[in-house]
Amino acid sequence: MPRTIGDEVNDRDRGETPASVSALAAAPTLGSVVPAGGPPAGNNTVTLTGTGFTGVTAVNFGSRASPGFTVNSLTKITALAPAGTGTVLVTVRAGTSTSNAVNYTYAALPTLSGVSPEQGPVSGGTTVTLTGTGLTGATAVNFGTAPAQFTVVSATQITAVTPAGTGAVPVTVTTSGGTSGAVYFFYAVPPTLSKVFPGRGPTSGGTTVVLTGAGLTGATAVSFGGTPAGFTVDSSTQITAVTPVRPAGSAPVTVTTAGGVSNPAAYTYVPPPVLSALTPLQGPISSGAVVTLTGSGLTTTSAVRFGAVLAPFTVESDTSVAAVAPAGPAGTVPVSVTTAGGTSAALSYTRVPPPML
Repeated sequence: MPRTIGDEVNDRDRGETPASVSALAAAPTLGSVVPAGGPPAGNNTVTLTGTGFTGVTAVNFGSRASPGFTVNSLTKITALAPAGTGTVLVTVRAGTSTSNAVNYTYAALPTLSGVSPEQGPVSGGTTVTLTGTGLTGATAVNFGTAPAQFTVVSATQITAVTPAGTGAVPVTVTTSGGTSGAVYFFYAVPPTLSKVFPGRGPTSGGTTVVLTGAGLTGATAVSFGGTPAGFTVDSSTQITAVTPVRPAGSAPVTVTTAGGVSNPAAYTYVPPPVLSALTPLQGPISSGAVVTLTGSGLTTTSAVRFGAVLAPFTVESDTSVAAVAPAGPAGTVPVSVTTAGGTSAALSYTRVPPPML
């Protein structure tokens, strides 16, 4: 028999409620839950999308109800996840109707135990390895507030490329389980070089030089024109290096640290000197005879020797040096020239005794 308005009034008087609109409406449907997982402690916000959300009275994560939710529209709900473990089924109830279920997984909070290497240049670009636990499904790696490009290798390892930065910054990983505690990465400033002393040496190498500058602590390489050199870090402002073998010419010197590669400092490789002639070839046993040494590579002459005895000299050009022969016994004596490029092969000079009367 048809119901009248009076019947409805009587229903209310008897405490009976007519069927609600939500109960008569189509059952709600769930399309997605984003994110699809979260920390075991819950209390994180998730967004549910679907249809028929009018009159929703409950959002459940498995057997546990959401501690709070908001129906934003017919197709969207934001809800707080309750605490839980494992994978549970998320459902929405409207009146007597319950939606289909969508999986939600409680993931352990990720942890980080180390980053290697621990430092790199302020310009970024350093590939580092992060180790820890629960890293599967990482959605973000941050160096301080700067996001980094990364690849999840396994549940215990991530490789990342550092963004630009300064100082010491906390590194964190975010997964559906939350954000890890931090390990620290240190941005190092690039080293600077101000001087190499001496600034030139022979092509045969083996010259001990002192490099001065700043930020030299932790140097990993010293290069002379691209050729590696042996070295010792004396302090943050000084390195002692031994020049490698290189051809004649300029060889810019650089130092590499965790902060990058330094500016180049000048160093010149000098070819060994060559003596081709002595004029005259002989002279008295007494000192004072001027001898002209002819050859090449004589510009940087630092010593002229007659045997083991040093002689006064004047550099006239790259091909000529005038020396004053020292006194010595009669006979032949080897004459050599020492320059920044080394010591020349010797030519013979003959001392002649005065005639006998």
